Amino acid sequence: MPVVCFGEMLWDVLPTGKQPGGAPLNVAVHLRNFGLEAQLISRVGHDDLGAELLEFVASKDLDISYVKQGETHLTGVVKANVSDNQEVTYKILQPVAWDYIQYGDDLRVLVDEADAFVFGSLAARSSVTRETLYRLLQQAPLKVFDVNLRTPHYSRDVVTYLLRQADVVKLNHHELAELLGWFGVSPAEETALEWLAARFGLQAVCVTKGADGAALWVGGQLYRSPSLVVQVQDTIGSGDAFLAALLKGWLAGQAPADYLAFACAAGSLVASYQGATPAISVAQVQALATSID
Repeated sequence: MPVVCFGEMLWDVLPTGKQPGGAPLNVAVHLRNFGLEAQLISRVGHDDLGAELLEFVASKDLDISYVKQGETHLTGVVKANVSDNQEVTYKILQPVAWDYIQYGDDLRVLVDEADAFVFGSLAARSSVTRETLYRLLQQAPLKVFDVNLRTPHYSRDVVTYLLRQADVVKLNHHELAELLGWFGVSPAEETALEWLAARFGLQAVCVTKGADGAALWVGGQLYRSPSLVVQVQDTIGSGDAFLAALLKGWLAGQAPADYLAFACAAGSLVASYQGATPAISVAQVQALATSID
């Protein structure tokens, strides 16, 4: 059964040119890199940029059956500022095609039969796509919330609702601090993930911390993995590769410490390339993961 990735599919416009992007697309590509079946639910415009994105998706051995084309809105574009290669910022145009993902029985059946359903907060910025997401969440087996806060494209109410729907949550340390602030709590990292899991009935919570690695709360226990030393080109897509790697281990029933280390290695490896979706392999990630002391 596939892992279904729902939401934005777009072009990241960098000083060096444009590159395919959007967290759901990036996660789907890396799932394929790691040998998993993945499906992408999104929408592009009936334009040249949309046609190029569809060609890219097909070239990555991903099915485009659930990526619709619309006549009324253009393919999504994001202007990425990579002046700080450790912390990329984005200007996300609106409205675009992926703001209008339409619900249909074909999507319902796809999600109902999936192993996992990956979604984020950005796709919920528009009422049409948000309503589709909410309906699909009722069908999803394992609901994986990649928080992915992008100012000003989210609200506390929507993010809180998505937390309530989720089974697994992945976020970065900035997002964790913001969420805890909303609820007026400030526990230390040792208890923050446990608190979030208890508050929203989550099976697992994972926080990425850049150069400080990552932490995972699952099965009543906190796991940590350090960062790996690489020559960073840019961090675009690192978190998406991390999530794909984490899901690979989760779905295979591996030990949490092992798949967390593998996920940290995957995120670090992608950061050593330019762009979000380099053709990395399981063997490359494993080789890097073994370098963790």
